[in-house]
Amino acid sequence: MADIRVENLRKEFNNGEVVAVRDLDITFPSGTTTCLLGPSGCGKTTLMRIIAGLEAPTTGDIYFD
Repeated sequence: MADIRVENLRKEFNNGEVVAVRDLDITFPSGTTTCLLGPSGCGKTTLMRIIAGLEAPTTGDIYFD
């Protein structure tokens, strides 16, 4: 398995009027279970959709090491 590393991830909608994910840096280590918690609308689903390749980030990179 591989680590998933997210660097400087940002996702904007409506030409930048709405920022769903703001400058996120996070690593999901291989062999671990991670839980994302937060209120409705904070970007959890958007982050997962970007990692899965269903959405493109506005800026930032995702690495599978």
